[in-house]
Amino acid sequence: MKAARLHAPRSPESLRYEDAPDPRPGPGEVLIRVHAAGVTPSELRWAPTSVARDGSPRPLPLVPGHEFSGEVAMLETDAAGFRVGDAVYGLNDWFGDGASAEYCLARTAEIARKPTALDHVQASVVPISALTAWQGLFDRARLAAGQRVLIHGAAGGVGVFAVQLARWRGAHVIATVSAANAEFVRGLGADETIDYRAVRFEAMVGEVDVVFDGVGGDALARSWALLKTGGTLVTIAASSEGERDQRTKDAFFIVEAKPSQLDDLAGLMNAGQLGLVVDRVFPLVQAREAYAFRPQRGKAALAVVGRS
Repeated sequence: MKAARLHAPRSPESLRYEDAPDPRPGPGEVLIRVHAAGVTPSELRWAPTSVARDGSPRPLPLVPGHEFSGEVAMLETDAAGFRVGDAVYGLNDWFGDGASAEYCLARTAEIARKPTALDHVQASVVPISALTAWQGLFDRARLAAGQRVLIHGAAGGVGVFAVQLARWRGAHVIATVSAANAEFVRGLGADETIDYRAVRFEAMVGEVDVVFDGVGGDALARSWALLKTGGTLVTIAASSEGERDQRTKDAFFIVEAKPSQLDDLAGLMNAGQLGLVVDRVFPLVQAREAYAFRPQRGKAALAVVGRS
């Protein structure tokens, strides 16, 4: 098969479109014929892209891009609940090869049926971003109706979903964005937008119950003082993974595959209650350019030519 493979750690410049071994499913796994894969450039800086579960360096080359949409091509007899030809989407093991390829492997616990309202390119940008927003807001922060939430990076791949899900839950949504994206984010459901380039957000916000941070750095550091007593800050900024500050380490998380949540998200999208943004679509052969690209809104996708 053809795949985009990373030949040097943390280096999008080292991505090469080349032949790679055909994967074959083991017990509990399915082989996915990939139609499209979402692109998360910061993934190349995350620990699982460089080190194995035991802390040793991961062997190179490796295939990045762990969210995908496609169809089941082959499965083991114990891969219950799916059949060859089923249209699925999901998020596979961070420590294995990803989906920037013509085929990838996934466990049945990492996939769900693709939302029928979406094509494969659209569905491919959902799993990482939407699950991250869901798990950060609901599983970790326990966001409830009537609470106030501040979302940093609201026009980004995760922020687009975080704004919509927070509004769907009934929270009061405050979003930091550039002036160019303010109207767009208000259209997603933000009650207030703050141009982070023009003013210091902490002077405009007041106390909040939850901070959802997709930016890190100074924005994260200045957000702690805004939390109400008992409030929660969560961050997905890759720079936070290696922080020494314990509360920042505790606030950081990496998304996990949860099929029941993928099903819930599919239901919202099929009902027209949750939208998405694909900023640009690259063919698989241009993976290097895709990982160097910085979307203005939403995220980019890689399409396997002839399948999407």
